Amino acid sequence: MDINDGKHDNLNVVICDDSALMRNLVSRIIDDTPGMNVIAKASNGQNLLNILPDAKPDVIVLDIEMPVMTGVEFLKERKARKIGIPVIILSSIATQGAAVTMECLELGASDFITKPGGSISMNVSTVGNEIVEKIASYGGRYARKNGKRIPFPEHFMHLLKMRSAEKFVAQQKGTEIPEKPAATQLSPLFSFGTLEKKEPAVITPLREGGTIKIIALGISTGGPNALRDVFKMIDPHLTQPILVVQHMPAGFTAEFAQSLNKICPLTVVEAADNMPIEDAHIYIAPGNYHIAVEERAGGNVIRTNQEPQRNGHRPSADVLFESVAKIYKNNALGVIMTGMGKDGAVEITEMRRQGAWTLGQDEESAVVYGMPKVAWELGGVQKQVSLKNMADEISALAREHR
Repeated sequence: MDINDGKHDNLNVVICDDSALMRNLVSRIIDDTPGMNVIAKASNGQNLLNILPDAKPDVIVLDIEMPVMTGVEFLKERKARKIGIPVIILSSIATQGAAVTMECLELGASDFITKPGGSISMNVSTVGNEIVEKIASYGGRYARKNGKRIPFPEHFMHLLKMRSAEKFVAQQKGTEIPEKPAATQLSPLFSFGTLEKKEPAVITPLREGGTIKIIALGISTGGPNALRDVFKMIDPHLTQPILVVQHMPAGFTAEFAQSLNKICPLTVVEAADNMPIEDAHIYIAPGNYHIAVEERAGGNVIRTNQEPQRNGHRPSADVLFESVAKIYKNNALGVIMTGMGKDGAVEITEMRRQGAWTLGQDEESAVVYGMPKVAWELGGVQKQVSLKNMADEISALAREHR
């Protein structure tokens, strides 16, 4: 079978939620996305365990608070049974119970999505794009590793936009909404082999790389677990501060910082406005706030703001990288990791132009090779590094150039 014959496999999803309405609402979003199917539903963790052997899904969407067996209890059992199917948390208590959500990540969940407006809410469609993106990212990666022919996440998002436009036109004309195409009918443009890459642009830095005084890191989809992997292995003697933009909603970043602080040899905190930048500290951007560096005579500080989104995000990696490029020039290290889209790519390239050292995550280890791919093609990445080597690479550069 030709890899470009357009014959794709379906991405199969199991939903586990004690609310029948919520199961149906989430199913509607998934089932209406070309190339995705809900193959089974469960009302609690025990029910989910019972159906998994026959269902064999590519990804699980899991509620936390359920009778009989909670989401947390399921994740513990999943770990004990060495079940490798990725899990995305979808729970109404996530915003109020950020600590529980972080516990789920610690237990092996890949990521989370918050239910808007409670467990029974017609507003679930407002997070439809995020549901599709994360299912496509984590489920697609797992499925491809297991030999299935699944498009990349960017392609699912493109198809979702096309489907939305198709439905809008049908509603305006008063005609019947056409059925979604089967996975086998998807365009051959949406390949599932290797993402098409351009040769990287050539950047001539304005100055040679200097002493590294600060490290700036941007990351998105796939980030919660990637950061856990990096920071638990970071050099305990690293002195430079690290500023991190992880795309994450408000209400979670303080708990996320605390969860990282438990496993990291350095001090991890949520950033705050006017917070002094101290050595051997890692600062996580607060949800819904940009972070930037401001130069002060007594020592540089972090500034937060709620200026408009950049590249569809707040916090935005571009905002952080832009300020670091301006203030530190060649005395910085920029790192761009897994994530959809292009946030951070333009301004890490500016960091490189100013003479900063730069690293990007490689395609094989990235859940979504979007942000690092664009940065590489713009010439903003000196070296691509696998996730398993990222902590060592950051630590080695920081030691060599401190």
